[in-house]
Amino acid sequence: MATYGATIAWRRNGETFTDNRYSRVHRWTFDGGIQVRASSSSHVVPLPYSAQDAVDPEEAFVASLSSCHMLWFLSIAAKQGFCVDGYTDAAEGIMEKNAEGRLAMTVVTLRPHVVFSGDKQPSLSQLEALHHRAHDECFIANSVKTEVRCVPVLG
Repeated sequence: MATYGATIAWRRNGETFTDNRYSRVHRWTFDGGIQVRASSSSHVVPLPYSAQDAVDPEEAFVASLSSCHMLWFLSIAAKQGFCVDGYTDAAEGIMEKNAEGRLAMTVVTLRPHVVFSGDKQPSLSQLEALHHRAHDECFIANSVKTEVRCVPVLG
């Protein structure tokens, strides 16, 4: 078993607060001291109380799913003898009302484009199998009830 943590910090900085007109900008600090400027999404809390130049939890959710999938994909591809030169994913999440009528990230679609080199190139069915296994192994995908889709880009 492993434990993972992040420190999330926000300060009022003199704003009234009780009028609900305060900045949602805050800081995420991760292992090793890496800090990320974060905010609510401007789709949820309007500007100027959100910051478009900061990561919001919804974006982080999509990125976390995509990153975990990619890391598993790279590991599996290497073990199967495929040489990956590049991996890019234009992942997208949709927030809408779920079956219970609550706002939720209901679908995350991964669109990984993988560039391979060398003589051993995967067929479309092998590429799909690599992505299927990566999805099955992904800790984050196994941790959420959101449907996670993977639509690999060939070529």
